[in-house]
Amino acid sequence: MTNETLEILLAAGVPVAIVVAMATLLVRRRRGSTIDEATRRETDTVDVPNPAAAPGVETDDDTASAPVDVLPELAEAPPALEVPAPVAGRLTRLRDRLSRSGSPLGARLLAVLSKDHLTEDDWDELEETLLLADVGAGPSAELIDALRTRVRVEGLKSPAEVRALLREQLLALVDPTLDRSLNTAPGAAADGSRVPAVVLVVGVNGTGKTTTVGKLARVLVADGRTVVLGAADTFRAAAADQLQTWGSRVGVQTVRSDRDGADPAAVAFDAVRTGRADGVDVVLVDTAGRLQNKAGLMDELGKITRVITREAPLSEVLLVLDATTGQNGLNQARVFREVAGVTGIVLTKLDGTAKGGIVVAVQRELGVPVKLIGLGEGPDDLAPFDPEAFVDALLEG
Repeated sequence: MTNETLEILLAAGVPVAIVVAMATLLVRRRRGSTIDEATRRETDTVDVPNPAAAPGVETDDDTASAPVDVLPELAEAPPALEVPAPVAGRLTRLRDRLSRSGSPLGARLLAVLSKDHLTEDDWDELEETLLLADVGAGPSAELIDALRTRVRVEGLKSPAEVRALLREQLLALVDPTLDRSLNTAPGAAADGSRVPAVVLVVGVNGTGKTTTVGKLARVLVADGRTVVLGAADTFRAAAADQLQTWGSRVGVQTVRSDRDGADPAAVAFDAVRTGRADGVDVVLVDTAGRLQNKAGLMDELGKITRVITREAPLSEVLLVLDATTGQNGLNQARVFREVAGVTGIVLTKLDGTAKGGIVVAVQRELGVPVKLIGLGEGPDDLAPFDPEAFVDALLEG
């Protein structure tokens, strides 16, 4: 209320007390409005400083001073890639695994052979121990005959001599002369272009096949190889998801179909083509393992092989077997030998319940070497098979 207004009201005969009261009320209303407006601005807007508004840096005044109603959320950082354990030295863990076995092969053999005098019952016990360890009838008989001859001729007595003899004979059964290297070196096509090594992994569902493919990818990454995975097991629910999870942990791409039940050969072909286009070293192809229809399995794997070889030759066909299945595993091996042209064996679950002799039996049955063994459930519990380290682990288990 201005001074002029006050003078007019007084001249009109309005009492002084009323004029003063009106002026006081008006001032209070104006102050309240100003406070409310300041409060609203403070709570409804956030001033975000412009990082470019430093001395000597030109800025857009409108942009720098514009209030921001909602602060942007921080982008989630991508998960760090895992670094696989070095491949060298993994078999050192085998001794502990085998020592937890229900019937350690080496300990029982040494206990009998260390006796001062071996009777027929002792030799029968030795043979039974070998059979129970899944060594197989033929190899067991060979080992017993060789031990009988050497013990009788050489008259071995000391535990050290007995152990050395048993190690020698077991190593001969495992056969250290077999080539157990994985062929994972890139090759060249007919036109001279570079092509990746292609490893086809086969086996019955339930043997740990898809998990083995994921662990093998880690082995290759640890060795400095670049890898692409092909999820050609399109019939088992979540097989592609499982494989993709393994690959993503170490930065490996997985080629898969966008629907269940897709043509496995088409997925395998896309994986090899992707690997070739990206210039990777190795393509690992997982496959289905249904044995209910042998003819259907033969047709499916045969088609996968034919389609893959249009892009690159097969470098390896690895058969995954569960080391705990014994004779049943050998029956599976016979089928896949006929179907897929197996070049190497991967024995999984060679830990607390496995007895070790299956290594000998499956090599004799298929005529191909054990190249990799699974030592447990950890992501890096897959190791190249070393005959001497394996035999030593049996004897010290």
